[in-house]
This record gives sequence, structure tokens and C-alpha cells, in this order.
Amino acid sequence: MGVVCFSQLGSQRAIRLYYLLFALLFLFLLPVPGKISIISGLQKYYCKIRSSQCALIGCLPKEEQIGRCSLRGRKCCRKKK
Repeated sequence: MGVVCFSQLGSQRAIRLYYLLFALLFLFLLPVPGKISIISGLQKYYCKIRSSQCALIGCLPKEEQIGRCSLRGRKCCRKKK
């Protein structure tokens, strides 16, 4: 019969808890189909902060591209200075 030390038993429970927390965090950050992803949402927010707008195809002739609004290619455009 093997004797299990209480410190080993506690560390095994802690490791299982970490695995569970990691799995829940992963599922929480996983984008839902049809909904906005976290990265695209942050990019759009950053574009709005810089007093810019998101363009679907490309920027207008009087605008310049300063970034992206999504991973799919939408561009963040603002008026040329």
C-alpha cells in the first residue's frame, strides 16, 4: 500500500483546478460564429478613438489608411492632414 502525502494530494488538486480554469478561459475567449471577435472589437474601438472610421473596401481619395478594423480586411481611414 502506498502512502500519499497530504502535500502531494493538495498539489494534484491544484493542478486539476488550473486545467479547469484554463479550459474555461479558452472557451470564454473563443469567438462565437456570427458574433464579433475580441480582436476585431478592439481594433474597431482603437480606430474610433483615433477619430477615424472603418471602410469596407478602401479609403476615399481624401483619406489615408492608418490601420485595420478587422481581421477580414476592413481598413481604418481618417482624413489626410
